[in-house]
Amino acid sequence: MSVEGEMNSNVSQTDIFPEMDPTWTTTILVVPCVVVLTAGFFYLYGAIVSLLSKTSVRNKVVVITDALSGVGKECAGVFHKGGARLILCGKSWEKLEELADELANASDPTATFPPKIVLLDFGDMDSMAEAVAEILECYGCLDVLIFNSSIKVKAPAQSLSLEMDKLLMDNNYFGPITLAKGVLPSMISRRSGHLLLVNSIQGKIAVPFRTAYAASKHAVQAFFDCLRAEVEEFGISVSTINHTFISCSASETAEAVTSKSLLWSLLYTRKPRGVSPDEVTTEIVRTLNNKRKEVLIAPSLPKMAIYARSFFPNMFFAVMAAGVKNSAASESM
Repeated sequence: MSVEGEMNSNVSQTDIFPEMDPTWTTTILVVPCVVVLTAGFFYLYGAIVSLLSKTSVRNKVVVITDALSGVGKECAGVFHKGGARLILCGKSWEKLEELADELANASDPTATFPPKIVLLDFGDMDSMAEAVAEILECYGCLDVLIFNSSIKVKAPAQSLSLEMDKLLMDNNYFGPITLAKGVLPSMISRRSGHLLLVNSIQGKIAVPFRTAYAASKHAVQAFFDCLRAEVEEFGISVSTINHTFISCSASETAEAVTSKSLLWSLLYTRKPRGVSPDEVTTEIVRTLNNKRKEVLIAPSLPKMAIYARSFFPNMFFAVMAAGVKNSAASESM
């Protein structure tokens, strides 16, 4: 009786656990391995990017023209932790001091350098020569100059005064190029340096009600595109990063959502099509590492608009005009 019981037991186990197909066995073993390897790859990639962000700027003199903006503060934090010799520029001395203190208190003083601060106002062209001299006096030279300051205005062209046009051109064009020209002799003499312009996508494409802003962005884009070829022989890199709207607050997100009825506004809504300061900073670090000449941070729709402007201009102009008419009709209701 005991033998029969053992036989019945073996038969039942065979029925419950039939012999597994070798293909399924291989799949079960391979899938977890692929998942683990993929996760490990992304972790390693992130670690390498983090390491490069530190080694690429360690001991280098990095100037940020608007360190008080969202992108400026993000860059300051990343580069300070990476061991850069920071020169923070901005319009408010008190706020610059606060930022410098925050960076110093949040880092290891044995592995970082205390940031230096310089008052810089692109809207005051008479002070530019003094500001350039102060920047060069901080360390006697500079390795990286990040142009990330600008002002913008949205209004019909006929309602903008000439003074406002000049103010935008000073802040978005004349100021940055004056600073670039001021530091170029130092970079040329050392045969090294990197100029990086953080510019709006409207340096590539223009939309209604932003005449002066788009004009200033086109102008500064053209300047750095020309400059790139002129200084390449001296070992100086010139990069431009064009982005859509930078997201700053939830209120701006809500405003963007309510404006989706306008055809042309779909090209430039802030969220979810905008970019955050940390995204821009990540791209800045990557661009400094690989020395890419031109980067476009934008979703598919704005990119399509840029191509449409180049290859199908009449269609692009028709869409822009339709957006303006739609806007006028909505306001009159």
